[in-house]
Amino acid sequence: MTKYTHQPLEFQGLSTVPIEARGGKVRHEHMAVPYTAGAGLNAWLDRLPKLLAADSLRGVVVALEQARARGRGILWGIGGHVIKCGLAPVFIDLMDRGYVSGIVMNGAASIHDYEIGIAGCTSEEVEDVLPDGRFGSADETGRGMNLAIRAAAEQGIGMGEALGAQLQHIVKSQYVDACLLYQAWKRSIPVTVHVAVGTDTPHTHPEADGAAIGSATHYDFRLFCSLLRTLNDGGVYLNVGSAVVLPEVFLKAVSVVRNLGYPLGEFTTANFDFLQHYRPRVNVVSRPHAQRGGQGYAITGHHEIMIPLLAALLVEKQS
Repeated sequence: MTKYTHQPLEFQGLSTVPIEARGGKVRHEHMAVPYTAGAGLNAWLDRLPKLLAADSLRGVVVALEQARARGRGILWGIGGHVIKCGLAPVFIDLMDRGYVSGIVMNGAASIHDYEIGIAGCTSEEVEDVLPDGRFGSADETGRGMNLAIRAAAEQGIGMGEALGAQLQHIVKSQYVDACLLYQAWKRSIPVTVHVAVGTDTPHTHPEADGAAIGSATHYDFRLFCSLLRTLNDGGVYLNVGSAVVLPEVFLKAVSVVRNLGYPLGEFTTANFDFLQHYRPRVNVVSRPHAQRGGQGYAITGHHEIMIPLLAALLVEKQS
């Protein structure tokens, strides 16, 4: 005998419905189709389940294809880890295929790309150099980037353009195919660099000039706002590997463009990262489409796999 006052409910009177009448969100036609050898990436994409992230990946591919075909803007916002994963050559190839109309970097991405261009290596082992304060003390990086930033402020251009212009003189020939800043500058594809003072190692160099840094990155913010206008009615913005800085910059730029009276709606956004963080989810995937249409996608996976996969799908679609 139970000592509890409450007794279990009896289910004899519970109402049921036929499963055909109930239906379901997952149906037979959504199922995956097994891959067959030699079918190719297009067939692989088509045979994925018509569900969840697989459908999101299809949506991004279609949006990029349509944006390219219609001459709409395709802007890639990239964080530092994307460059450290060795993906610059993939983006350079996409430039030549018409899938990049602008590159948006945080400070870390510009540093790692700059170092690849001048030295063929980047990314310190922080735990080895932080104890004695050597973290971020590479002279060529700090000196060269700050000289370019000063030149940007003096010439009235942005940080991204100034870094590309400087790299044309100092990039090493054996690394030139992997230097995104230089290759974009060479093709006159705009690069904007968005920094928060104190977050990047060149800010600790003796050559650092806070006024120049602020001037150059603010110019790039205004340039980014201008580039965003090209997304209206069919463009694509992809945030890849920046969890905080670029999602915040993007949302403010969206507001600026609309505040100034430019139309900005019915475009596609996507966040690619190995973790889905709050800021990209709200600032990139959802908020920009409120009352303005369009679609946002969130795709989770390692950059070194997902971005080459996305690029390969685009290449296959062109073939």
